[in-house]
Amino acid sequence: MNTLINFITRRYSRQELWSLFLICAFPLHLWTLILVFRDMSWVIERTNVWDGIGVASYGMVFAFAESLVIFVVIALLGFLTPNHWAGDRRVAFLSLLVILTALWGMISQLLFLWNISLPAPLIRLVAQSEHPLRLLYAISLAIVLPTILLPVYLFIRSNKSVKFMQDLTERLSVLTLFYLFFDLTGLVIVIIRNLA
Repeated sequence: MNTLINFITRRYSRQELWSLFLICAFPLHLWTLILVFRDMSWVIERTNVWDGIGVASYGMVFAFAESLVIFVVIALLGFLTPNHWAGDRRVAFLSLLVILTALWGMISQLLFLWNISLPAPLIRLVAQSEHPLRLLYAISLAIVLPTILLPVYLFIRSNKSVKFMQDLTERLSVLTLFYLFFDLTGLVIVIIRNLA
């Protein structure tokens, strides 16, 4: 256990790990709350308010669990960053990656919820190709890669971006602490619902 702690502390301080966790938790909790409020009236109409609160509570508990998993993955990804980077630069870079990835996750889910698909001519082109799956991946990469690589490139080239990401992380951290309170409340409600 001490070996693992020593290994981790070579890259991160406790404050950096906490900041990284909060930024990993923020988009998942925000999106969970948006989806909960979207579906709450539907659930309440079909059952009752207590079931609606239960659905929201389960959503928050799952968002917390997902946040932990993403935090571990992102923290491990930090070991691939350059050794000469200071801890604040590393956390700011990883925060940027978390936010960009979360935005694309939200966009893809919105496209599904709004029932938006590829244009019919593009679907026909993909279907008639010899390797439709490869073509879909190529199209996806052509759309997603520039939106990831350009901000990453600008981040690496600019010292102002580190300060911007640190300020953003500090502001979002306060909100994320509020979300973590919802997680705790949700966990208590889930326990009560399962004991009753």
